[in-house]
Amino acid sequence: MEEISFTAASFDKFCSEKKLMASRCKKCGAVWLPPRPLCLKCKGKDMEWVELKGKGKIVSFTTIGVGPPTMIEAGYDRNNHYCAGVIEMEEGCRMTAQILGVDVEHPESIEIGAPVSVDFIERGCFSLVPSIANVKKIYAAFRAS
Repeated sequence: MEEISFTAASFDKFCSEKKLMASRCKKCGAVWLPPRPLCLKCKGKDMEWVELKGKGKIVSFTTIGVGPPTMIEAGYDRNNHYCAGVIEMEEGCRMTAQILGVDVEHPESIEIGAPVSVDFIERGCFSLVPSIANVKKIYAAFRAS
């Protein structure tokens, strides 16, 4: 089997296949998301890809009304906010992502610890390089359960 490097490009490729993948240290078992070629816990270099279950909980969040160009293109703005936050996966690693299915008009109703599950959404890719500026990309987001 072809060895796949632990890079952002590899992570993006897995997302395009609707797989949420992380790296796991074969020495100590720590799981890292985003994936990385070196374990930050034990400094081990023997890593492997692992597919996550896609279940987690909200650790922190914010609602955003002035976002990057890809979010503006998706219809979010000062009048249509979106929610982004930190998700702690069942496997113990954490990831920042958009949180779908929550009431952004009433952020006080969004609960820390609320269960979420991975969802994959297609959105444009921000780039200063014109040839790839409008390329569609699949992103991992999380939907409130």
